[in-house]
Amino acid sequence: MSGRLVHVGSAVVDYVYRIDALPAAGTEKTASAYARVAGGGFNMMVAAGRTGMKVVFGGQLGTGPDGDFLRAAFAAEGIETLTPPSPSMDSGNCVAMISGDAERTFVSWPGAESRLTLDMMKPVQVLPGDWVFTSGYTLSYPGSRDALADWIEALPAGIPFVFDPTPVITDIPRPILDRVLARTSWLSCNTNEAAEIAGAGDAQTVAIRLLAEHCLSAEGVVIRAGAHGCLVRMADGGTRAVPGFKVEAVDTNGAGDTHIGAFVSALSRSKSPCEAARYANAAAALSVTRHGGSSAPTDMEILEFLAERGEATTALGRADATAT
Repeated sequence: MSGRLVHVGSAVVDYVYRIDALPAAGTEKTASAYARVAGGGFNMMVAAGRTGMKVVFGGQLGTGPDGDFLRAAFAAEGIETLTPPSPSMDSGNCVAMISGDAERTFVSWPGAESRLTLDMMKPVQVLPGDWVFTSGYTLSYPGSRDALADWIEALPAGIPFVFDPTPVITDIPRPILDRVLARTSWLSCNTNEAAEIAGAGDAQTVAIRLLAEHCLSAEGVVIRAGAHGCLVRMADGGTRAVPGFKVEAVDTNGAGDTHIGAFVSALSRSKSPCEAARYANAAAALSVTRHGGSSAPTDMEILEFLAERGEATTALGRADATAT
């Protein structure tokens, strides 16, 4: 495997509560379980790292109990932090409520990850063969979006840049979003985010518009559809629907992050985009069978999962025909 994943997004601490259903306004629920875990961009980094990619972090961690907690989590996964911690702020956090149907609801509090300047990012040196990733969260913060967009635009031409707009896409000013999309090599988003950028339509139509009107220098786009898998549209015109895998989901938190991390990891090993998408679908499927956002599987676990599903492999070969 060549190069590193240079993650210039954000990481936060998740305070996770498991409940049977969201409480009605003005009422209270007692959680059946609670956990404090590293979250945000950490989940994507874990997915890339557990599938063999060297991962480094170029965002901001804070000074305080949440920042300390994140540094310990990074160290446990072998993720190096390139920037010094914020001297004045702790890292942010997020309350995640996981309901009985495995869906999740979030309330976030931004911290040090929401403040980023070009001076802070000077230690982040991109090397030949590296892959760079960011998410919409860092671009949604007024204190980080301009510096990060400037830094992304200054990336060397040969460095692949992967972007996930995330559910906060509507909080990103359109001029900032357009600048980042223009430098994007691979866009990975869900169906709602894709429509927010390029307008309503079926996945293939939206993917065509994304490449033709928004991601003009991209190699391709991936539109994720949860358990149904994803659609891959290439700049050369090829479109493939890559079906997902049926599993018993217990926690969908972090599934999209796992998909993106595994997809980038597979691409970095010179897998074709459709092979990478199938690999990522399997990684995401495994992740939702486990509790916690950073529940990404290892490369060996993904390969075993795929080997056990020979019928899924055969079905993929039929469904993977290029659309016209």
